[in-house]
Amino acid sequence: MQAKRRYLLVFVVAFLTIWYFGGYHFRHKTTVPFDIDKLSNYVNLDNFNSIQTGYTIGRSRHITQNDAKVLCRMETCFDFSKCEKDFKVYVYPQEESNTPSPSYSKLLNVLLESRYYTSDPKEACIFVLSVDTLDRDRLSNYYVRNMQSKIQRLPYWNDGLNHVIFNLYSGTWPNYTENDLDFDYGKAILAKASMSEHHVRPGFDISLPLFHKIHPEKGGESGSNTANNYPLEKTYLLAFKGKRYVHGIGSDTRNSLYHLHNRNDMIMVTTCKHGKSWKDMKDERCDEDNREYDRYDYETLLQNSTFCLVPRGRRLGSFRFLEALQAGCIPVLLSNGWSLPFSEVIDWNKAVIWADERLLLQVPHIIRTIPPSKILQLRQQTQVLWDRYFSSIEKIVYTTLEIIRDKLPKKAKRDGTIWNSFPGALVTLPTFSDSLQDFPFHVESNKTKFTAVIYCQLGISLSSTSTLYRLVTYISRSLYVAKILIVWSNDKRPPSRTRWPNIPIHIPLHIIQTGNGVDGKSSISQRFYPHKEIKTDTVLSLDEDTILTTEEIDFAFIVWKQFPDRIVGYPGRSHYWDDSKSTWGYTSKWTNDYSIVLTGAAFYHRYYNYLYTEWLSPLLHKTVEQSQNCEDILMNFLVSHVTRRPPVKITQRKQYKEQPSAGSWSPWNDPDHFIQRQTCLNTFAAVFGYMPLLRSNLRLDPVLFKDSVSNKRKKYRKIELVGS
Repeated sequence: MQAKRRYLLVFVVAFLTIWYFGGYHFRHKTTVPFDIDKLSNYVNLDNFNSIQTGYTIGRSRHITQNDAKVLCRMETCFDFSKCEKDFKVYVYPQEESNTPSPSYSKLLNVLLESRYYTSDPKEACIFVLSVDTLDRDRLSNYYVRNMQSKIQRLPYWNDGLNHVIFNLYSGTWPNYTENDLDFDYGKAILAKASMSEHHVRPGFDISLPLFHKIHPEKGGESGSNTANNYPLEKTYLLAFKGKRYVHGIGSDTRNSLYHLHNRNDMIMVTTCKHGKSWKDMKDERCDEDNREYDRYDYETLLQNSTFCLVPRGRRLGSFRFLEALQAGCIPVLLSNGWSLPFSEVIDWNKAVIWADERLLLQVPHIIRTIPPSKILQLRQQTQVLWDRYFSSIEKIVYTTLEIIRDKLPKKAKRDGTIWNSFPGALVTLPTFSDSLQDFPFHVESNKTKFTAVIYCQLGISLSSTSTLYRLVTYISRSLYVAKILIVWSNDKRPPSRTRWPNIPIHIPLHIIQTGNGVDGKSSISQRFYPHKEIKTDTVLSLDEDTILTTEEIDFAFIVWKQFPDRIVGYPGRSHYWDDSKSTWGYTSKWTNDYSIVLTGAAFYHRYYNYLYTEWLSPLLHKTVEQSQNCEDILMNFLVSHVTRRPPVKITQRKQYKEQPSAGSWSPWNDPDHFIQRQTCLNTFAAVFGYMPLLRSNLRLDPVLFKDSVSNKRKKYRKIELVGS
């Protein structure tokens, strides 16, 4: 009892003591006024010009109306009402007195030939200048003077509203000021290379890659690494070969690279032998560096290095970035504050390694600790990004426009998964569907039905012995058919419904009579129109004179379910390069490989109908309509371009059409038919900018096909009876 009293007494005394002394100080504590002016600066802005960073930071001041461009967002500096109907781009007419640089000419050509282009400014959502803005370095031969007066004369300028300014170089020696374009771009969107995180207007401006003058207009070379060319341990772990700046912006980083050079697995060679007065400015290391520089070939280093160092130059961006991506050499970035190209949609953590310019000596440790599985993932992603977004000026421009389109309100958008995975966002149109499962690249293999689309161009009379009648009958017996669609493209009226075969009631038969195309002719591309009657993912495309049995149809559908992103069918054709004529050739000869499966008897995903109609260049459609031919070749071009894979041929069947009777007309017995198709082949390759068709020698036959076993063990017994 005595102990409890003592503890209680101690507690009371302690409480009173704390209350008295602590409360006194709290009650009498004086408030010290906080003077922000007494805080010291980490950087003295008065002497900021002595710090050579390439950035311009001004003193804090009140934002005026002239500074509105600094705070631009899509909501404040963009007129969404111009984009409500369609996403079109207007390019100002070219003035005779202004000849753009080769790179800007390519950029303008890409826009003028694209599906985005409109010649009517009233239809335009985006406006692009015909005056060259790529190079705003005053020392450049392509620098356009009096730019401010030129843009002020533009009839739709409106302080840059809804305009996109493309730029690769800004500022000039010695400061290379990043935001110095030498004209007021107002509320225009900057699509610019070497942008810093400090100057890019988030959600508004778009960072571009720096590309060479020889960068291709369209197509572009594929990545250097293929699926079968992935040695994890290459000759060199890390490599760089390039200019070294003795002084000025960008010199600190490159002047220190020699510390990493070990002549073994890390090759860091630089030269100061550039510029007119390099001898007057060289330092004590120049001669030794130049000798070491000449020992190594740049392309050899690119192809034989696991990692490629990408240090900043005079500006934040570097040509090395795209060169490393193409070579499948994982970029190691030394450019603090650089806003990477298209970084708002591309997850660069999956393709590059970031390092700090201030911690250069840590780079070897960083890359040596990366596991082999991560190296493989990074290298594969460099190839995906290069091929989908950077291999040509066309892809760079289209990516820029699609990023802007995704920012528009009330429009379907693509998420990061689409942008950062094959086949990429440029060929995955959100206007088709908002579900990945509706696209052939992500389709599940449990799709159980198809829609047969029979294209009727010849107007064959319908009787119980005609090819068309038998074809409809065979299709209706398939286990997997959901609907039969007749696309009637002949001047004759289609047969009445009573004359068609009697088919099961659960299989609807629809007849669509196509409208007129060019010069009053029915459009041959109607066979690939995304008709609303097509509800299934799978389309069986057939010509009216095609001969296929029910077993062949069922087997082809089973095969397609394993290759839902490709064309799967029977008639194979091939392309080849003719050295004597320096052109592409087309052949139907039976060879050991093929690159085309004709859509007269083939399965494919219905999404390709949408791409064919809505995505392809108007020049391609014009070629098909004028020749009334080659639509099947164009579909093969499209699918191979999207997937970078060849089609799939099944069974040994060579002949898939009914031979025309004597005296009857058929496009396939027209002597000009093959000449037209060869012309189309070369025209398509020119518009695509490369040859997307890929050869294959794979042919898929049923299990036990022509094996000497009992027919009872074979599922598709009648296919063996079909003549080749």
